[in-house]
Amino acid sequence: MNNTAIQQRLDTFSRVFEFLIKNSFSFTVGVMCLVHAGLLIFMGATGVMPLFFFNILSVVVYIFCFILCNFRLIMPAYVSIVLEVTIYTVISTYYIGLKCGTYCFLFSIIPIIIYFGSYLFKGTKRLSIAIMLLLNFAVFIALYLRFGNSEPIYDLSPAARLFIVIYSAFAMVFSVIFYNAMYIYTSEHEVTSLEQKNKQLSTDASEDALTSLLNRRGFLPIVDSLMKDESSSKFSVAFCDIDNFKHINDAYGHEAGDEVLKHITLLIRKEMNGSEVCRWGGEEIVILMKDLDIDEAREKMEHLRNSIEVTPTIFFNKVLYVTITIGVAQNSEIYKEPEDVIKVADERMYYGKQHGKNIVVYEDH
Repeated sequence: MNNTAIQQRLDTFSRVFEFLIKNSFSFTVGVMCLVHAGLLIFMGATGVMPLFFFNILSVVVYIFCFILCNFRLIMPAYVSIVLEVTIYTVISTYYIGLKCGTYCFLFSIIPIIIYFGSYLFKGTKRLSIAIMLLLNFAVFIALYLRFGNSEPIYDLSPAARLFIVIYSAFAMVFSVIFYNAMYIYTSEHEVTSLEQKNKQLSTDASEDALTSLLNRRGFLPIVDSLMKDESSSKFSVAFCDIDNFKHINDAYGHEAGDEVLKHITLLIRKEMNGSEVCRWGGEEIVILMKDLDIDEAREKMEHLRNSIEVTPTIFFNKVLYVTITIGVAQNSEIYKEPEDVIKVADERMYYGKQHGKNIVVYEDH
């Protein structure tokens, strides 16, 4: 079986489990209704009429519980299940004896008490789960002491007794396996979901929402790690500012300004593949060029500046040409913090703004 087929089966299995989790209480009620329908047929066939009629009542109870589930009335359905199983266990033990194993039904609801109780009860109210489990065990002890050596009212044949023992034990084992599997799957799903949410929160905290570029929080640690890494401390930083950006917003609206920012972001990503790019704020963009000295960085920035100048932004029926002014600085030992080298590039960019714009400034004046 290839990996694709395995993945498809896993996806199908996952969808089935998600469906069962979403409809877990209705599924539980349905299964228990079928269990009592089977017991109804068995008790009728073996002539145990009191239990035959009681199983009819049990089926009616579970049909009623199913209706409650459709109206999201889970608590009364939950209580009804616990009471019905407990009462049925006592009555069936009274009529057909302890050796028929119907006490297994008492154990089969333990996972149900815990699984759904954890959903229904919160905080200190979860003590109710422990109380129900203790009462469940107390009922078993009482049945064992009372009927352990008593002769049943209805003495089933060995074959019928074997059947009901296996039937009851299967219900218990199925309940334990199924609800443990549900709990494990739900727990793993919640962990995975939490990890994805944390990852998304981390991404949101380090990325700019409009351009998907890094923001300062995501960018500065990268620069800082390079400055501290002696083996790769050579890098240059470019501080870019879109020329006359306020005029674009005033003349065409902020949507046009956003479109210009996104367009320039795409150009920078294309031209500076492999570099870290940060939206510093407003129309300011900072580029980290690893392993490039000042001359190599200047050449890259000249190419980028020219590309932005000749490639317009299309906004509805408008063709918007913009330019960008860039200041470039190379890292050196005199800079102790990431902001130090970025500040130098910023000052050079500002000098370019004061002397014509649409230029690359790579040395102090």
